[in-house]
Amino acid sequence: MITLQQDADGFIRMNRRYPASVRITINFNDGSTGEFSGQALNNAYDTALAEFRAKNDLDARGYSRTPAGRSNSGNKIDFVPVHPGMGE
Repeated sequence: MITLQQDADGFIRMNRRYPASVRITINFNDGSTGEFSGQALNNAYDTALAEFRAKNDLDARGYSRTPAGRSNSGNKIDFVPVHPGMGE
């Protein structure tokens, strides 16, 4: 079992996908805890990644379609927003 801690801004550090069957416990800022499957957190990761790509004008695969004079700082995220009861 993996245990993660929510930071003060409501995020967990998640820079990779977890196996779908693994159980992950998150300690939330309000003192509560929640247990989620790897698949539930992977879904949250995918949603956060899609929002990041949309906000930075990247396509679905993460490539920039802007003129060559502009560069992107990266095509990944490290922090995913979480809240109690999100896997229900």
